[in-house]
Amino acid sequence: MTENPRLIIRPAVAADGEALARIYNPYIHDTVVTFEEEPVSGPAMAARVAEVASLSLPWLVAERAGRVLGYAYATRWKTRASYRYSSETTVYLEPGQSGNGYGYQLYVALLEALRAAGIHAAIGGIALPNAASIALHEKLGFAKVALFPEVGFKLGRWVDVGYWQKLL
Repeated sequence: MTENPRLIIRPAVAADGEALARIYNPYIHDTVVTFEEEPVSGPAMAARVAEVASLSLPWLVAERAGRVLGYAYATRWKTRASYRYSSETTVYLEPGQSGNGYGYQLYVALLEALRAAGIHAAIGGIALPNAASIALHEKLGFAKVALFPEVGFKLGRWVDVGYWQKLL
């Protein structure tokens, strides 16, 4: 979809499952970025890619020199029919890859794919505090629309979640 000399952004495929799990699992173990608490296998990640594809929503990976460095995808915001033009967006980078612009490039490509799919609203949930994620969303034109105090409990503490929205 998007390419520069250093980075290729393309649709995820089932064969990316192991790489996606490699990227995602450190967030499960070490952070409150995700509220999952058990590691996810490569086959489970491949199944998630297939589920997103079955909804006609994008799951993209960023790859450089044959190595997947990050991914971004969209899911349904909610299951009721009237929400069908809204999606929740997510981006993850391999630890150590932040600050290279890969998350921004992935998110731009994801938003373009969502526009092309007829999605009207993109919504990003952020476990707080997370200054880098807030900065990324706001750089892309998202605005904070909600704050839910202490809705998650992970790593021995209560975690707030904020939501940022961008109309496409």
